[in-house]
Amino acid sequence: MSVDDLRERHIAAKAQVHNLKERLRERRARLVDIDVAAYARNNGRTTIKFAPGDFICCRILQGHTGKVYSLDWSREKNLIVSVSQDGRLIVWNALTSQKSHAIKLPCSWVMTCAFSPGGQTVACGGLDSICSIYALNSQQERDGNFPVSRTLIGHKGYISCCQYVPDREASLITSSGDGTCALWDSETCQRVAVFGGDSPSGHSADVMSVSISTPNSHIFVSGSIDMTARLWDTRIASKAARIFHGHNGDINTVKFFPDGLRIGTGSDDGTCRIFDTRTGHQLQVYRDPQNANEAASVTSVAFSYSGRLLFAAYSTGDCYIWDTETAQTVLNLGHQHNAHTKRVSCLGLASDGSALCTGSWDQNLKIWAFGGQRKIV
Repeated sequence: MSVDDLRERHIAAKAQVHNLKERLRERRARLVDIDVAAYARNNGRTTIKFAPGDFICCRILQGHTGKVYSLDWSREKNLIVSVSQDGRLIVWNALTSQKSHAIKLPCSWVMTCAFSPGGQTVACGGLDSICSIYALNSQQERDGNFPVSRTLIGHKGYISCCQYVPDREASLITSSGDGTCALWDSETCQRVAVFGGDSPSGHSADVMSVSISTPNSHIFVSGSIDMTARLWDTRIASKAARIFHGHNGDINTVKFFPDGLRIGTGSDDGTCRIFDTRTGHQLQVYRDPQNANEAASVTSVAFSYSGRLLFAAYSTGDCYIWDTETAQTVLNLGHQHNAHTKRVSCLGLASDGSALCTGSWDQNLKIWAFGGQRKIV
C-alpha cells in the first residue's frame, strides 16, 4: 500500500470519526429536552427575593496597593488570605478587619492563593511558575518578612490556580499555563501526578482554574481557555473522566456544586453554566440580559451553602447573585452601597456560608453578609 493510499484512508477515517461525534452530539442534545429553569417554572418555583437590606457590605479590607487577584477563606477560623499585584500576601481577620500577616513575595506577579485545611499554611503562585508555601507560625526574618517554607517546582508555565485537597493537609492541586494540572505532596515538594500534557484527553491550552469536590476529594474539575472544563480522578491521571462543552469563550473559573454532582463555570462569553458531572449534560445557562450585546467576562463563581444561590463576579465590576433554580438575578452587588468601582476579580464564600468576600482591581476586599431577618440560604 502506497503512502498516498494510507493518507487517503487516514483522511477518510478522520472524517468518519468527526461524523460520528456530530451524530452523537445531536442525539445527546435531543435527550436534553428541558433545562433547570423550565423545570422550575413547570413546578411553580419562584425566584428568591432580597430586600435592599438583606445583603450588605459590612467590612472593607484596605491595605493592598495593587490590583487584588485572588482570595481564600480558612475553613475553621474567620481568616481570609489575599494576594495582589503589589507583591503582597495578606492574611486578614474577617471579624476585625485587622491584618495578622503581610508577606512580601519574591514575585510580584502572583495570581492565586489558598489556605491549607488546618489554616496553618498558605500557598501562592504566579508568573514565576512556582507554587510557594508559607508557614504562618514561622519566625519572621530580620527584615520583618516571613521566609518561604517550601517551593513546588515543575510547571513550565505560570501558576493560575492552587487549591489544597480538603481532607489532606499536605496535598494540593495546581493549574498552569502549560496546559496541565498537578497533584503535589507539599511535605516532600514532589509532584505526585500530572493531568493533561501528553494525554489526548488533556486541555489544549492554558488551564485557568481548578475546584476539588468536597464529598469526594479524589475528584476535581479544571477550566481552560480551550473553552472546555474537564473532570479528573486523582487516582487515574492518564485520562479525563469527562469533558464539558458549551462555552464560546475562555473558561476563567470553575466551582463544584455543594453536593459534588454538578459544577459551575464562568467564561469570557459572559455566561455562567451548570453541568451534570455524571452525564456531562449542560443543565442551565445564566446570561446577563442587560449586557446581551456586549457580554462582560465572568471572572469568578461560588455557590451558597445550599446551592440555591450562585455568586458571579464580572469584569465590569458587577457581582450578580443568581437563583440557580429559576436562572433569574436576585441582586447585583455592583449596584449596592459600597460596591467595587472596578473589575471584581475574585470572590469566595465562608465555610459556613454566612459571608461572601469579593476582591477587586480597585485594591480593596469587601465582606458581604446577610442582614435584617434574612437567614443563611
